[in-house]
Amino acid sequence: MKVVEEYYDVIVVGAGHAGCEAALAAARLGCETIIFTVSMNSVALMPCNPNIGGSSKGHLVREIDALGGEMGKNIDKTYIQSKMLNKSKGPAVHSLRAQADKDAYSISMRYTLQNTDHLTLRQGEVTELLVEEGSIRGVKTFSGAIYHAKTVVLATGTYLKARCLYGDVVEYTGPNGLQAANHLSQSLMDNGVELYRFKTGTPARIDKRSIDFSVMEEQFGDETIVPFSFTNKEEDIRREQISCWLTYTNEETHKIIRDNLDRSPLYSGMIEGTGPRYCPSIEDKVVRFADKNRHQLFIEPEGEYTNEMYVGGMSSSLPEDVQYAMYRTVRGLEHVKIIRNAYAIEYDCINPNQLRLSLEFKNISGLFSGGQFNGSSGYEEAAAQGLIAGINAARKCQGKEPVILDRSQAYIGVLIDDLVTKENHEPYRMMTSRAEYRLILRQDNADMRLTPLGYEIGLIEKDRYDKFCEKRRQIEKETERVRNIHIGAGKRVQEILVKNGSTPLKSASTLAELIKRPELDYECLAELDPDRVPLDPAVIEQVNINLKYEGYISRQMKQVEQFKKMENKLIPESIVYEDVHNLRKEAVQKLNDIRPHSIGQASRISGVSPSDISVLLVYIEQMRRRKNEKKVDAETGNM
Repeated sequence: MKVVEEYYDVIVVGAGHAGCEAALAAARLGCETIIFTVSMNSVALMPCNPNIGGSSKGHLVREIDALGGEMGKNIDKTYIQSKMLNKSKGPAVHSLRAQADKDAYSISMRYTLQNTDHLTLRQGEVTELLVEEGSIRGVKTFSGAIYHAKTVVLATGTYLKARCLYGDVVEYTGPNGLQAANHLSQSLMDNGVELYRFKTGTPARIDKRSIDFSVMEEQFGDETIVPFSFTNKEEDIRREQISCWLTYTNEETHKIIRDNLDRSPLYSGMIEGTGPRYCPSIEDKVVRFADKNRHQLFIEPEGEYTNEMYVGGMSSSLPEDVQYAMYRTVRGLEHVKIIRNAYAIEYDCINPNQLRLSLEFKNISGLFSGGQFNGSSGYEEAAAQGLIAGINAARKCQGKEPVILDRSQAYIGVLIDDLVTKENHEPYRMMTSRAEYRLILRQDNADMRLTPLGYEIGLIEKDRYDKFCEKRRQIEKETERVRNIHIGAGKRVQEILVKNGSTPLKSASTLAELIKRPELDYECLAELDPDRVPLDPAVIEQVNINLKYEGYISRQMKQVEQFKKMENKLIPESIVYEDVHNLRKEAVQKLNDIRPHSIGQASRISGVSPSDISVLLVYIEQMRRRKNEKKVDAETGNM
């Protein structure tokens, strides 16, 4: 039989959220790219929660957009409800979240892939990596076809050797009953890739017609819509929104769960994989939080043209009969009909310590990896990694240096650094608390931080960059103007301050100083600023935040300067850690496993102490001096 052979620059394996971003990035950077999916129905599939964004995850989506990725644009097209979370708190933890029409989201992303130059979307299962002398050369599919490539991005999600479980029922499929990918794992192991077995889960989908919404709390979207993509304005995407609903479990629910724990594969030993600590099943919640007599449940629509509703907060792998019993104890779900059972899903993924910060495998040149395959959880975390993996796969083809974001630049930098540097024995979830510099890594300023880099990479077009530059100019100009407006302590000024709940002035001030007061802001002081001109709300937001939190931001920027000093102290790739005297054995082992890029990265490795870092700094300085001495000797002819 004649074997099909084709040639590409970049191959992407998997068309979930990571794969889509990787393939689009590579193609938009001019590389001939092919993306494989086991099923066209799984392109940008949302097999679990029907939303994009949320706490810290909204930051990731806006950073993806600021760099030129697609997720933000796609959810802006297909959302059915939008809400800014944590508005009662400071701007560092404000996070945008949108309910998605799942089918529309998938269809829209697939359409984008199919209409992008240099990109081919192909249904087929990749079963084997083609590796020669430590470098990737391409892949082989189940049909025997061979696809040659300069680089390959693995974005297999939860499909590798996947199996779905509830009770004693085991289905050897990927999510939503789609075909699993059962062959690639062996090829990975044959090439020395270390695999983990992780687990995640999803709640039941229920029939909207069987729900009594009258006894639930209606959850509305925001009146003011904030787009995910910086290319959109509110008027571009405003639409009539669809409500979600809030209800609760109760003691009866918990009793049914406790009485049937022995029938859950989580507790019976059937499940081998490790599940996510921060997104537990309802069985885990009842056991771990035994003092709680109820847990929140959000009833969320899966789309505009379906009656399927998602029961957020009630992920489970209990048997079918127990699922019916426990769901029907919940207020409003007494007569509920289940459309799809809740289930747990196990799958193969990698130990991400095998990757560089560029998301390239250390031991296989040209092979990159992104998404849940890297041991993370969540659509947003996956898309962020996919974007970086796709960018760097393309840049490798083009002979360019990789793009590496550090922890002071982006949540994406925190995410990748945590995965690659730290030990992860469970699915990794992004949280605002993981970001040391979250005051400057806000979701509102993602474009200020990353759009210049996106333009430099080549994913941000000239017209968009010009608009960004004008926005930045307006922010700087208005901030400076407000700093130079002097406000006297006259009667009218005092009345305006009192009206806004603020104390009167004892002496003259500037408008900027007044904005810094907690109870005041740029907008409510408009009466004191007759010369102000109309500005875009996004510009006003940045002016207000920059002034109000100026002291805190300045302090954090000084911390970043210290961080950068450590990040800029690079560790030579040729270093032999066994030769470093006084370095503890555990540190040698961990440093050899991770092979850190810099002293900063080395300092974040579990098992490497501050004293180890001091020893390492001295040794690297000695290496540098010896190298310089040899160079001088060579130039002077000394032997």
